[in-house]
Amino acid sequence: MKFNYSILFTFVFLWFQNSYSQFTEIINTNRPGESFGAFSVGKRIIQVEGGLSYLHEKYKKDDSKTTGIVVDLDLRYGFWREQLEFIADLQYRNDKFSLPDEGSTRRSYMKSTVLGFKYLVYDPYRFYEEKVNIYSWKENNKFKWRELIPVVALYAGANINSSNNPYLPKDESIITPKAALLLQNNFTGGWVVVTNAIVDQIGSDYQTISGILTVTKSLNMRWSGFVEFQAHKNDFYKDVVTRAGGVYILNEDLQLDVSLGKNFNSTRNIIYGGLGVSWRFTVNYKDTMMYRVLESDTKEPDVLNEEETEEVAEEALYDEDGNLIIPDENATLDENSGTDTNTTPSTEPEEPTEDNSPDENQEED
Repeated sequence: MKFNYSILFTFVFLWFQNSYSQFTEIINTNRPGESFGAFSVGKRIIQVEGGLSYLHEKYKKDDSKTTGIVVDLDLRYGFWREQLEFIADLQYRNDKFSLPDEGSTRRSYMKSTVLGFKYLVYDPYRFYEEKVNIYSWKENNKFKWRELIPVVALYAGANINSSNNPYLPKDESIITPKAALLLQNNFTGGWVVVTNAIVDQIGSDYQTISGILTVTKSLNMRWSGFVEFQAHKNDFYKDVVTRAGGVYILNEDLQLDVSLGKNFNSTRNIIYGGLGVSWRFTVNYKDTMMYRVLESDTKEPDVLNEEETEEVAEEALYDEDGNLIIPDENATLDENSGTDTNTTPSTEPEEPTEDNSPDENQEED
């Protein structure tokens, strides 16, 4: 496959014409796993996700060993549309590679540089508003079949390699395309499932197909945990990696994480663990939202039609003191005044006033 096919794929999905907010109250990060969530960070949002890990790797065929430090850095920026974001995925390694009969070699280099774009193409909840049952917690938290429909996003990018990279084969191409299908399901109870199908180094001799499944569970307002499974295969190597860890949210724009990982290959043993942080800069987005509010203030208020008026009336179930209003079964809505009137006649007599005295011929009750 030639590189121009990847460029075409990169821009095809940019023509989808949807526009709605991707901004979330709590930071939306891909750490500490390797999968990409379907949602973008939001227009004009800058987000930085970084981590520091310790790696121990042993290759059984030649008894070689690698130990060192891995630095991961993801730079994410939302632009043009709410669904689109640019991602720079960088990894730097500093390690020691040793062989039993040849001694050790110190290596230090930018192992990988991947630049790409992610675009959300389908959200099943965009035009769907779920109704809340104010009388039943169980009804609101039960499983819903709609949750099985995933949010869908596409990713397209390119690996930017160097001929001096000691971690890559000498015959590796300088630029190789990368593409992915990203799915995300949000389930009741704080469960989130992310699935990625990835084709990497497209068109090269080292083209790799991989899949990632990440399951995250929110434990409370601050803590959440995750487990992740990744399988990848090419013509020279195949492996399965599992990861697990936890996340702690310091505030709406700052998150800390910890994770461990291990592979399950018979000839290569890899163990690593690390810490990470995610931070986002939201001032530009808030300025944009403020401008939209001020602009909307100059418009005339919308007029509700009859059906919308009835929906608003149904939602007004509480009085000013927060007490539940139980409507009278005999009460109807007066079309002229808009107030509730009772169809049954009142049994209480009207008291006379000075200007309106009772008729002398009226029979007393």
